[in-house]
Order: sequence, then structure tokens, then C-alpha cells
Amino acid sequence: MTRSAVILISLLVSSSHAEDAESLFVRRVWPLFQEKCLACHGNDEKKIKAGYDMRTLKSATQGGESGVKALVPGKPEESPLYLASTRQHADWEPMPPKEADQLKPEQLAWIKEWMTNGAPWPDEAERNVIAKASADKWSAEDGITVKVKGALTPEWANRRYTPESLWAYQPVRKPEIRITKNEHPVDVLLAVKKPAPEADVRTLIRRATFDLTGLPPTPEEVAAFESDWSDVSDRHDAWLRLINRLLESPHYGERMARHWLDVVRYADSSGFANDYERGNAWRYRDYVVRSFNADKPFDQFILEQIAGDEMLPNDPEKLIATGFLRMGPWELTGMEVAKVARQRFLDDVTNSVGETFLAHSLQCARCHDHKFDPVPTHDYYSMQACFATTQLTEREAPFLKSENTSGFEEKKYLEARRAEHLAVLKVLDEKLLQNASKWLAEKKIDPTKWNAAVAQAKKGGGKNPKKGFSDVFGAARQILTKQGMPEDQYPPKLVGFEPQDFGNERVARKGLERLKWEMERYEPYAFSVYNGVTIPMVTVYQPLRMPGERMKNGELEQTAILGGGDPFSPTTKVKPGVLSILGSIEFPEAVEGRRTALAKWIASKDNPLTTRTVVNRLWLWHFGQAIAGNPNNFGSTGKKPTHPELLDFLAATLVEKGWSVKQMHQLIMTSAAYRRTSFPTRSKPDELENSSYAVFKPRRLMAEELRDAMLSITGELNPKLGGIPNRPEINIEVAMQPRMVMGTFAAAWVPNPLPQQRHRRSLYALKVRGLRDPFMEVFNEPAPDFSCEAREVSTVTPQVFSLFNGQASYDRALALANRVLKEKAADPIARVFALAYGRKPTLDEKDACEAHWQQMQAKQARLPLSKPKPPLEVRREAVEENTGEKFSFQEKLPGYADFVPDLQPADCDAKTRALADVCLVLLNSNEFAYLY
Repeated sequence: MTRSAVILISLLVSSSHAEDAESLFVRRVWPLFQEKCLACHGNDEKKIKAGYDMRTLKSATQGGESGVKALVPGKPEESPLYLASTRQHADWEPMPPKEADQLKPEQLAWIKEWMTNGAPWPDEAERNVIAKASADKWSAEDGITVKVKGALTPEWANRRYTPESLWAYQPVRKPEIRITKNEHPVDVLLAVKKPAPEADVRTLIRRATFDLTGLPPTPEEVAAFESDWSDVSDRHDAWLRLINRLLESPHYGERMARHWLDVVRYADSSGFANDYERGNAWRYRDYVVRSFNADKPFDQFILEQIAGDEMLPNDPEKLIATGFLRMGPWELTGMEVAKVARQRFLDDVTNSVGETFLAHSLQCARCHDHKFDPVPTHDYYSMQACFATTQLTEREAPFLKSENTSGFEEKKYLEARRAEHLAVLKVLDEKLLQNASKWLAEKKIDPTKWNAAVAQAKKGGGKNPKKGFSDVFGAARQILTKQGMPEDQYPPKLVGFEPQDFGNERVARKGLERLKWEMERYEPYAFSVYNGVTIPMVTVYQPLRMPGERMKNGELEQTAILGGGDPFSPTTKVKPGVLSILGSIEFPEAVEGRRTALAKWIASKDNPLTTRTVVNRLWLWHFGQAIAGNPNNFGSTGKKPTHPELLDFLAATLVEKGWSVKQMHQLIMTSAAYRRTSFPTRSKPDELENSSYAVFKPRRLMAEELRDAMLSITGELNPKLGGIPNRPEINIEVAMQPRMVMGTFAAAWVPNPLPQQRHRRSLYALKVRGLRDPFMEVFNEPAPDFSCEAREVSTVTPQVFSLFNGQASYDRALALANRVLKEKAADPIARVFALAYGRKPTLDEKDACEAHWQQMQAKQARLPLSKPKPPLEVRREAVEENTGEKFSFQEKLPGYADFVPDLQPADCDAKTRALADVCLVLLNSNEFAYLY
């Protein structure tokens, strides 16, 4: 080879390397500098740190305040820019400074390779040419860009996504499948290679009944289905008849409502420092039950919850439906800035709509463009603008004929508490008047004007119209203040109070305040919203009412992108809009109609997020695992669909069937996948954990199902639908524990007086955010502060204490034993098995239970028994805020005065108590607690 040929080849190789290095810079290095470095070293010329400017090759090479050359082309190991990035060099401070922002090994390799090959730095025009020429190749290797609106930076707008991470935004395409005779489309799409056989008849009816009603089948229902199933040629129709019967049960709506209320975070209190009760939130809960029972088209269900008040403002049902928008925790106290509280509601409702209906956690885009998904901050605030005119209110809504308004007589217990608080305040008011006379005498001040003011206050009734209680002393002071009398000439506020007086006054005053919220439970108001200006408020200490003029005396909010999510740092104004990756729609500029437009976009058959979200949740509720593993997150960080074609088939079918949820149940439950056994081979437990659907994955009953199932088989369950929340018995120590709320104590948990009131479905139990039922909590009932996409299932020791040693479990075991013996069953053990398991005991099981029964009967006969008495009051102790001194008071518990306990051991003979011990074992078994 000639010398000139060697030189030519060298030049070509060098040129090739330089071209590769330029492409590497444009494709990898420059975007990395923009993301990790330029915020401190170039974006803002006035705020460049350490004097190091990385905007050009010249300034980046020159270095900063150290005076050392930062970039040496061809020599990365001599370049401080690279050495600092490795975070391993003793002479150079690690960069980027935050450990969370450190470069990955792959990113360090890019910088090193670029420097090694000469560190070429093409200008912006050259970068654009290179990027355009290589776009197709890079897209195939790195992902694709998507078109969105209003990205905060060009770099984010041009960010690349892998096609598989954008699956949820693609149009729903119903797959074309070939179905032969007796094949089910769900099974064809699951394509299970080695499916397990069908479950036995008893397992099937138990599975279907719990899935659709949350209750166990009765022995009579099991026997009837076994008879129907015995005709092999008619099994398909027998199964369909069972499903249809369960779908028509009023308890179906209760079961679906339990799932839905997990997602929307339903609670009967506001949370935070005051945790005020939401007296009329129960009407939203019952609306959900009614909607599922009526098979309300799901698109209509969406529309009503987001914009029912806009669509039909005079329909109480639609006003109740918008309670969804207020399900999150919220309060406004005098210790908080109203604008912050207002923004907290707007952030909450925006994210809630995103998670619930679109499977998108939008809050990740509140402070910056979304780190993983194509959701710019602009989209977040555009959707939030749909709620900028939405205001909170308890809105007048007459009770519907379909609503259960029984039980309102319990209001008398709240009235008793109210009367007690008023009596305390009246005594304290009289004491203040006495103390005032003493104070005037001690100060040698003429009492004439004071006495005249007191007489005037008494003449006016002596009640503070804002507070609603006796306050002659306060009224007299106010009269003199208005007359301009100097403050040192009349008694000071709370004159002569002792620590006990301060404490009692606060407890009574705050108690009256809290009762206003509880009393709302019996009034025809809906926990709702309205459209209008934002009225200035300092604190919210009682239920809100709609103003007479909705567009006066307030601010018509103009939504803007908030810098860092701070309501006091608005930047660019935005108009109402939707997720721009899915296009755009026209929104009204008016105060009314924004939520309606948003709801129609969400509930559109063409919105791929909504339909997939709905059917994904339905699948989860049947199989215990979703097709797309995170039902609240279809974004990049969520689990991808295991069977994407099945998900699209279900989404398309939902629309074809008029958004009928009941028809979707029929479709899913008639598949062979749903009817498979859980245990084809005991030697392969991994089959239960995978997503092949070769077997039916068993699940433990939810906390509510456990309690309701026990009440059902004992015959104690009150099946009445809807109504005001009930208060079942909970652990007495938890019920009586002092629960501090802002400035006072919350009332103790006092159960309903009568068993039939206490023993309603768990769905109806009063759900207080600050007071959890230990039994429910230990069996994984979710806290209502955050949306629960799927119930967790843990196995922990406290569950044993609750289910085996808990008072509630024993009470149910005793009631079950009592029921069976009262029925005079020929074979009590067989009857207990039929009620608990829906089957007969084996000979070994029967012998073991009989032996235990006899053994325990002898032991029970020797036990001394007594009946516990309910507490009528409880002593509270605290440190008084004004003086720092301790004080105490007796909290009266009027609800316990009429308390009728459940069946007690002292009410039963030894035979019944001994059988209860057998029943308790069965209630703790896997066969009772699990669904196979």
C-alpha cells in the first residue's frame, strides 16, 4: 500500500469518527447537557454558577472560576468536565451536585466517547440538519416524539418515547378473532395452552355470589343451583341464569359500590385537623348503589359525577352525583391561607378525575412537565381550568322516593349532646357575669354602664346569633365596644376564668360547632358543587350554602400555570382543555358548561383511556388482577397490559353494548377462564401467581366481605339498602380513646343502640378518616385519603387476634350456634357446615367437631359469666391551651342509654357456648375466609 493511500484511509476514518461524534453530540450529549447542566451553567446568563458557561464549545472549553481548562478534546481523563461527572475524582466536586441527578454509566460513556473523538460541537443550525437527517433512524432506535401543547421547554416537547409506553393513547381497535362453535372470545384471546379443568358446582356459585353481591350463597341457593347444574346439556343456560339472578339482586349495587368507593376515596368526614363529619355524603354513596343496580350506562355515570349539576340543576339525583368531585380530604381553618386551601381542592379534583376515569395520575405534572408521560404542565392546568369556577356547597336537594330516610330518630342523641353543651355554656356565661361584677368592684369602676349593657343584652335574648348559644357577657362587651368605651373600663374577655372553665368552654363551644356538621345528616341537602365566583373566606366551620348571587362578591378565577405548583406564583394563563396528546375540543368561555364539555370528552366512545380504564377495573374485580396492572396508571411507569388485544376487545364491546356494565359481567363470567378451578395441581403453586389464567387465582375475602358474610350466615344481617351511616360496634378501647381534633376532642364512637341498626352491610358503616375500625384496617381496608386502585392483601399476626380472639368474631360464632340450635337441626354440625361452607362435613370433620363440642361443653359449664354494662360517660383529660394547666371533664354518651347488646354468653347455656367454639374455628378457616 502506498503512503498516499494510508493517508487517505486515515483521513476517511478520522472523518467518519468526527461525523459519528457530531451525531453522538446532537443525539445524546447536548440533550444531556440541557437536562443536567444548563439550568446552572447557561440557561440564565445572569445566574451562571462558578463562572462556568456551557452554551458553546468555546465557553465550555475555557472553564470557570478555577481558571483550569474544562474540556480537552481527545482526552477525557484530563477534562474536568468529564472527571466531575464521574463523581469519583478527588480534585473536582461531583456534578450534578444532587446525588439523585447523577449520570448513569451509559450517559458517562456517551460523554467520554464524544470527548475521545475530538468533542465536536456543531452549532444550532448544524444540529438541526443532523437531527433531521437522522430522525427516522433515531426514532427506530430511541423512540418517537409526540405532539402535545404548551411544553415548558423545547427539549421536553421533543422528548422521545418508546412506542410500547404509548399504548394507552392509541385508538381502541377491536381485534378480529375467529371463533369456532362453543368457543368464547375471552378464552380465544387469552389463548391458555394448558387450562385447568372447570371448578366444581359449589365453588362456582360461591365465587359468583361473592363477586356480584359480596355475600355468601345460602344453603338453599347452593342446593337449587346444584340441581340446575345437574343437567349437563343445560349447564351454559344454568350458569347464565345464576349470573342474571345475581345481577338483579339489590345487593349487586352494594358490591359494585364498594369497589367504586375505594377508587373515589369515599368517607363521611373531611380529614385533616378538624375531621368534620360530612353529614350528607351518604347520599352520594347511595347514588352509586342505585346507579349500578339500574345498570346506568357508564358514560352517563361519568357525565353525572363530573357535571350533573350543570346538565340538570333541578334534579336532586344529579346534584348528589357531583359529590364525587368533593370526595377528597379538605378543610379551611383560620390557621391556613384560603388561597392555598382553594388550590388544594383544585389539585385534588384534577388528579382525581385523571386517576378515576383516565388512569392517569395528573398531579405529576403539577410543578413541571411530566417526567415520564406525554402530559405537559399546560395540560394539567388546562384540565384544572375546567374546575376554576366550581365552588363547594351543601346544595338543597329534596329527598328522593328511592332514598332510605329511616332512622332519623337517632337525631335525639345529637340533640342531647347539644343540650348538654348549651347548658355548660349558660353556666359559664353566668359565672362570667359574676366575675365581671367582682372585677368592676376591684377596679372601683362604676358598674352603671356595664349593668345597662347586660340588661340590653338579656333583653335581646342573650344569644350570639353567629354562635347560637347564651353569651350575655360577650354581647354586653360588644355593646360597650360599639359605644366607644375604653377597653380598660369594662371586664376583659373570659374574666376570672380558671383552667377548668377555659377547658369546658372550649369543649362545649367546639362541640356545638361539630354538631352542625353531624346534624346535616338528616337534612335534604346534597354534598355538592355549583358554578360561580370564588367568594373570600377565612374559615369554614359549618356546612356551606349557595349564595343568592353566584357571580357577585368574589373573584372569577383565571387559571394559569403555577410555578412550582405555588398558587402565589402564576405564570402563563391557560384556557380549559384536555390532554393534548389525544387532540383538542372546544370549551365554552362562560362560567357554566366547562365541566360538561370535559365530561363529554372523557365519556366519549372515542376516548381510548376511558373505555380501557373501565373494563380494566371490571376485569380486576373479577380476577383479582388487572389486565393492565395499575388501574390508576396507564402511563410509562404503570404495568403494561398482559393481554392488550383482550383489553381492546373488552373496551370496544363495552361501547357496543351501550356502556352496560351488567352485560360486561355476563361476558366475562361466561368465559372458561372465569370458571376454572384454583387447584389443578398442588405441585405448581406458581400457577396461582402468573397472568396466564390457566387457573383461577384465589383471593381472600375483603374486610367488609368477612364481616358481612359472618352476619349473613348467623341470620343477623339487616339487608335494607341505603340510608344514613350506621355505627357498628368496634374495639371498645379504640371507640373510647381520646381523639384530638383542632382545639378539642371529637366525640367518642358510640354504636347504634339496636342490633338491627348495627348489623347492616359494612358499606353503610360511618367512615371517619381519623378513626379507623381496627378489624377493617388489619384486613387491608384502604384509608380513604388516596384512591385505591386495588386492595392489598397481607398476612400478618394481628389478623389472628382480630378474627380468632376478637369480640366481634366471637359474637358471630355465638349467634351462629344459637341460630342452629334454635332451628332444632337434626345434625347441628352439618347445618353449621352448610351455612359456613355450603357443603356437608366429611366424616373426619364431623367427628372432630363433635368431639370438640363435647369437650368444650364440659369446660363451658364451669365458667362464671356476667353481662358487661355499656359506659354512659367517659373521663377526658387534657392540657388547657390558655393556661397550660390540666383540666378534665366527663363526656356523656347518651347513645348507650338505650343500648341493646348482641346475644351474650350469659344468655346461653353451656351447649350453645360450646358449639360457638366450634363455629369460631370454622369462621377462621381458609375455606370460609378465601374465595377459590
